[in-house]
Amino acid sequence: MKTFAVTGAASGIGAAVALKLRSLGHRVVTVDLHNCDITADLSTPEGRGIAVQGIVSVAPRGLDGLVPCAGVGPHTQPPLSIPKINYFGTVSLVKGLRTSLETARGSVVLVSSNSATLRPYDEDYVRLLLADDEPGACSKAAGLDSMSLYGGSKLALARWMRQNSVDYIRGGVRMNAIAPGYTRTALTAAAMKDPIYARATLDFVASIPAGRPGEPEDQANAVAFLIGDSAAFICGAVIFVDGGHDAMLRPDCF
Repeated sequence: MKTFAVTGAASGIGAAVALKLRSLGHRVVTVDLHNCDITADLSTPEGRGIAVQGIVSVAPRGLDGLVPCAGVGPHTQPPLSIPKINYFGTVSLVKGLRTSLETARGSVVLVSSNSATLRPYDEDYVRLLLADDEPGACSKAAGLDSMSLYGGSKLALARWMRQNSVDYIRGGVRMNAIAPGYTRTALTAAAMKDPIYARATLDFVASIPAGRPGEPEDQANAVAFLIGDSAAFICGAVIFVDGGHDAMLRPDCF
């Protein structure tokens, strides 16, 4: 039995990941705003510290894996919570738990998005995220639309993983990411009802080559593989779990 930590585990993809890992016989420490083992608000430095300290305290012999699923969509209010949770909340936890992960030679699976490749995003915003400049990124974010904040945060997350995966694997920690396409969760259901995003969301779902939207279990199955021993030689990869959307939209980008 291994010990894994999953954030955003009260619902959606995070809940499905926690359920999947438990079904495989592992211990799962959950983090969220409610209905979890550790209650923490990852939009704040204080909440991130609470999450790290809580996870370390229940895994004193090291953490076998981390799946930071906590995230919010482009319809979220206030919009500045998008970079705070999606990027800084995730990266802060990975950095804060690095020693624990190295102790157990653990692995990390981040949750990016196929939205990260859908259009060009503001490079200054992405650069400030990658520079770990939270005040600067939030200042820049104030002048951008919510979709730019969301897609840019997921792009930066994938880039951060790629830029740091070599350093981490040399310390025994594998890092990879999944890039989900549209997946049926409470978060995406809210987007379906949003007057700004509903039409575009419906059109996006209708264009999925696989002919159906993703389910949280589709993402959980991919995470379970990437975080497990069967993926021991996979490092720095971004796996699109999107029913063929990325391949349809970017067939020559390889």
